[in-house]
Amino acid sequence: MSRSAFERYAPFIQEYIYRKNWTDLREVQVDACEAILDTDNHVIVASGTASGKTEAAFFPILTALQQNPSNTIGVMYIGPLKALINDQFQRLSNLLEDSYIPVWPWHGDISQSIKKRALKEAQGILQITPESLEALLMRHPGDAVRLFSDLRFIVIDEIHALMGTDRGLQVMCLISRVEKMTNCSPRRIGLSATLNGYAPALEFLSAGSKRKAISVGIGSNKRTISLCAESFMLPEDEKKAQAILEEYNQFLYENCHNKKCLIFTNSRKGAEKVIASMKELASQKQERDIFYVHHGSVSAELRHEAETALRDNNGPTVAAATLTLELGIDIGDLDSTIQVGAPYSCASFVQRLGRSGRRTEKSQMMFVDLFEQSYDTPFNMLPWSLLRSIAIVQLYLETRWVEPFSLKTKPFSLLAHQTLSTLMTYGELSPVDLARNTMTLPAFSQVTQEEYRLLLQNMLAEDYLQRMDSGGIILGLTGERIANHYSFYAVFQSEEAYHVHTQNGEIGTLDSCPSVEEVFVLAGRCCKVQSVDEERKIIYVHLVKNSRIPHWSGSGGDIHAKIVQRIKTVLLEDTVYSYLQPGAVKVLSQARQFAKESGLLNTDIIPLEENSFYLCPWTGTKELATIKNLLLYGLKNEFEVNNVAGGENYLKITTGLSIDDFIKKLQKLNLDAHNPSIVLPAEQAPKIDKYDYMVPDLLLRRAALSNQFDVPSAMKILKALSL
Repeated sequence: MSRSAFERYAPFIQEYIYRKNWTDLREVQVDACEAILDTDNHVIVASGTASGKTEAAFFPILTALQQNPSNTIGVMYIGPLKALINDQFQRLSNLLEDSYIPVWPWHGDISQSIKKRALKEAQGILQITPESLEALLMRHPGDAVRLFSDLRFIVIDEIHALMGTDRGLQVMCLISRVEKMTNCSPRRIGLSATLNGYAPALEFLSAGSKRKAISVGIGSNKRTISLCAESFMLPEDEKKAQAILEEYNQFLYENCHNKKCLIFTNSRKGAEKVIASMKELASQKQERDIFYVHHGSVSAELRHEAETALRDNNGPTVAAATLTLELGIDIGDLDSTIQVGAPYSCASFVQRLGRSGRRTEKSQMMFVDLFEQSYDTPFNMLPWSLLRSIAIVQLYLETRWVEPFSLKTKPFSLLAHQTLSTLMTYGELSPVDLARNTMTLPAFSQVTQEEYRLLLQNMLAEDYLQRMDSGGIILGLTGERIANHYSFYAVFQSEEAYHVHTQNGEIGTLDSCPSVEEVFVLAGRCCKVQSVDEERKIIYVHLVKNSRIPHWSGSGGDIHAKIVQRIKTVLLEDTVYSYLQPGAVKVLSQARQFAKESGLLNTDIIPLEENSFYLCPWTGTKELATIKNLLLYGLKNEFEVNNVAGGENYLKITTGLSIDDFIKKLQKLNLDAHNPSIVLPAEQAPKIDKYDYMVPDLLLRRAALSNQFDVPSAMKILKALSL
């Protein structure tokens, strides 16, 4: 046991450690103890899943709180999921059993009686979601002041899941608003399993404060990693393809049915599909059905059922999940994880890998890929999913690389939201005071005063705001109606969904409504539609056999340029990676041979016909999308572009110029990177974020240019092109 840290902990924490029979503290816990007790900095605790981050942060925080008790809530814990707060509430309750420090959960499912007790006592730890904190500041500012006037620490869990999103920016706005309202300056402690010490993470944590941020725990996780990857290639022959598909499903079954295992997929449809196949095989083999589905369209009750089964069942239990089980909800000791297809990011890979091996400290992850060649373009001959898996694994193994986070520079939707929220808090404000309360929030540091003036003018014109005779600004009738609706607290888009009900209650939601008598799968159950209540958006079903898998909207996200560049290196090098299984070795070997023989690796431009060619600059999806829009709009006339088509890996370009002339013109390229018209048609003002309907078109175009595209990188790529 590390005596230096252990001896500094409060007695009730020492007793807790004895009860747990711990013989030593982990390195991250020792480092966090020193960072929190010996400095005044904000701290990021970045260490692998189940590596003791929560204890690393809370042991010294609670020690400090016991030594110098707060007059109000001393610690505010912000969790991105209600389920995560519920899970952490149980863990902290056990820890605080002998401490006399209360802990209060606070979110939409918590009873009013518990919230009233928390308000009355105003002591200890408050665990809250961003949305509930928004509601508290808007509707009960007096209670917020009473709760947080002597706040010492703010713990932000799963900080990587918030960074780079409007919700993350909202959290930083809320923290700044708490500080302004209460005149306190709490330290911020961020917890993450996937950060690698990037400066943006530290800047994000310290935004708007006078303290600097430091990180601990990076590189301290000693867990070993066991990886393997297998690939199945579907032939053109339909009969042979069916046999390979059955082999693929059998392989999945054999690697999960006798374990506690999470199967990660990149879509809700994928999760339903894999569990439907596993259930069918279990039935054929007359073996137990141990399979669950866990994604955002499965009801909360059934998601909880899956989590409980994974955590509490003694025998094999398998759940297929999307992003919903990436975060640190306690699901006990898993034997392994399986990734169907490739994750979109290194961050996602690290998070999913860390879900297994809590007991053995050996994380096991298997990649399983089903590759269907298409001969319509040379690029579709490549197994992109397998290649992306290899690239992500190699980047992490070689350098522990994880994607850096980028923040929106023009979050106008959030600015409109925080303007309404601020007025709900304070009532009437002068334009100067309104600007002082909103524009000083850290999320809006790159929004100009002129841009805010344009936003306010539009919100006044559309009755979201109203100007009083005194010159002050209040909420307009339309703005009041929006701000008074419960959905206002969330800044992320909520889906308009149909709720699916059996006789036993809701099982989940669908994006679109199936017809009566139609059969589909949801939450691993085969459902036949009996009737539809269109007004209430309820689909009544009964359970049957046979099924189809429904489709839900949504995309996997951007792929970073570094991953795509590593894919190219994978194709260029001859390394046979030790974790590849025989099928994956064969698929990779064929891909390398084809890539070299076809010339795909020798040039970014591959001539197709006299005035058309493929462009594959081996860059990220954001840069490629920017290039596509530049060619369709800003460069269309000058470069005589007739058509641009293609997916996330390449573009097919048809132009009136010869390829040589096209390249020569690109080398002289000079564009105004601040003009939205170079990537958007003149009439287009994309409404992407939740409150974009309050934002004038001019600002929407600026937001799209700044937040969606990367014009400097795209121009650099285009100017460097050659045959």
